[in-house]
Order: sequence, then structure tokens, then C-alpha cells
Amino acid sequence: MDRESKLVERIGRAFRSGSQYARDAALRLGIGDDAAIISCGRQRDWVLSCDAFLEGVHFLAKTHPPNSVGYKSLVRATSDLAAMGATPRYFLLTIAIPANRTGAWLDEFLNGMARAARSLRIVLAGGDTTKGGVVSISITVVGEIARGRAVTRSGARPGDIIYVSGALGRAQLGLELLLHGKIKASGLRGGRVRRSDRTLQSLLRPHLYPKIHLALGTWLARRRMASAMLDISDGLSTDLARLCAASGAGAQIIPDLVPRVAVPADLSKLAAGLKLDPLKMALHGGEDYELLFTVSPRNVKNLWAAPGFSQLKAIGEVTRGKRVVLVDKDGTKPQLEPGGWDPFRG
Repeated sequence: MDRESKLVERIGRAFRSGSQYARDAALRLGIGDDAAIISCGRQRDWVLSCDAFLEGVHFLAKTHPPNSVGYKSLVRATSDLAAMGATPRYFLLTIAIPANRTGAWLDEFLNGMARAARSLRIVLAGGDTTKGGVVSISITVVGEIARGRAVTRSGARPGDIIYVSGALGRAQLGLELLLHGKIKASGLRGGRVRRSDRTLQSLLRPHLYPKIHLALGTWLARRRMASAMLDISDGLSTDLARLCAASGAGAQIIPDLVPRVAVPADLSKLAAGLKLDPLKMALHGGEDYELLFTVSPRNVKNLWAAPGFSQLKAIGEVTRGKRVVLVDKDGTKPQLEPGGWDPFRG
């Protein structure tokens, strides 16, 4: 178990010791999944999640454009709703910001966030502001779903097929190029490419302006197609381990089936000195926000009607036991250790 998951488990234990937690009938699902579920009547459930986006931890002020910071902070929070199959409705914004960023920087940040809100059809309902030494953003998102239809992490069963919604490692590639100064982000503003080399600039887009799969998530939930689901925010190796732990199961993955980022041939000179291994980036790179979900074999034939069906890829299956392994071509099954993003890793 990664350090962040252990911390979440520790927090949960501290509050489960009280009897009030267990008696709250409206709380249908609490700590430990992508979002909490609260009953709001006989027909609907509220789905709630919050997400922090901190300067120096999740973004660098001198590297990441404020437009991207605003856009991405809302999109990544809303991705937790997609992972449950919920429809976004409202969000709350809390921001602590240095006084010298309350001018042009804040305007660009808000422009990016507003663009994301329009795209996601989610409404700002309130929040809080204060002064801080660095930018600190916290977003709470609220969605809704038909009662009992939310997809959790805990429903995977042995024999279920494991799917991802698209190529993995694209955000990691963009991050590597950005951090090592191989491509400047100044050519991207509001998602529009302004530099002449559109191919190279497009490699930054999945990192700076990620897309999430709301339509696919709601489709899978509405039709009860997915037995378990989460979004890949910290890397396939880490998030698959979390899904398996919640489901009390294991998994075997076939590396050749994992859809991965394509590294353009003309990038070799530009990226000299960087170790850009597409498989490693696909297994351990974070912030792709693709959906990772499991499907019973009897439902696989019905996936053809899913939004973005052509991008869905089966990469393995759920197994008995608790091991998550890669199945090599020679039949060996090495353990797939969680190697994705962990803010508490030394």
C-alpha cells in the first residue's frame, strides 16, 4: 500500500471509532473511494469530493501558466465524479494567494477555471479566499446520480475484464518535457497552439489541459456495465492496486495490451538525455485522468455502444488473491509495485 493510502486509512480509523459515523443512514459511502455518496431522497444521491492543488507540490508558478492552473484544478477535482458515474452540478472554491498574484495572474487563473466550468457544465456556488505565502487551491465538487447507480472501487470480481479508456503516459511525457525545459508552455494559452511547431506543443496539452471522461462514466453507471471504477490520477500501477485492495482481489496485466503514449521520432534530438520509456510512463505516470474500470465477461459484448468505444482497451483481468502482476511473454508474473505519484514518497 502506498504512503498516501495509508494516511487516508489512518484518518478513517480515527473517525470510525465514534458511533455517530455508523448511525448516519444518509451517508451511503464515506471515506476511502473517489467520492462520498449522500442520499438526497428516494430517487437521487449526491456525490461529493474535494481536491487540493498546491504550488510547489502540484504545479510550479514559473513553469505552469496560470490559465492552465485554473483549468486543471477544476478538471482534476471533477474527474472524481466521472469515476463514480455522476453528473457534475456545483463546486466550491477556496484559494489562498499571495498579494502580488491578485492582478494579472489571478485573472488568467480565473479565465482558465471559467473555461473548464463551461466545458463541464458545473456552477460555482461559493467558497473562501485568504492570503497565503504561495497559491493554495482547494475545490469541492458536487454531482448527482440515480440512487444506487454510483460505481465504486470495491465491486471487481475474479474473471472481470480490466479496461482503460485511452492511452496512458501522455501527461507524464508533457511534464517531463516541461520540467526539463525541452518545450516552453508559453505557446499554449487557453488551449490554443501559437507556436509554429504544433506537434511538439500538442505534447504538453494532456498535462496542462487534461480531458476527463464524464460521458463514459455516466454511461457505464447508468447501464450498470462497470463492476468497479476509478480515474487514473496517480498512475496505473498505483490506482489499480487501490481498486484491487478495495475489491479484495488481485489482477494480471498484459504489458503489450496497455495503450501507451507515442513518442514522436522527431523528439529524439530535443529530448536527448531524457529516459522516455513509453511503457514505464504508461504504468507509473500520473494525471492522465483516464478511467480504469472492470466489466463482467457477460457485459463485454455490450460495450460497443459506449462513448469513445474505439479508445477502450482491455489490458488484463481480475484474479483471486491480492497480487497485481504483469504477465510477461515468457509466462513469468513479476509483481507490479505501485510506482505512481505519491506526495509522501521521499
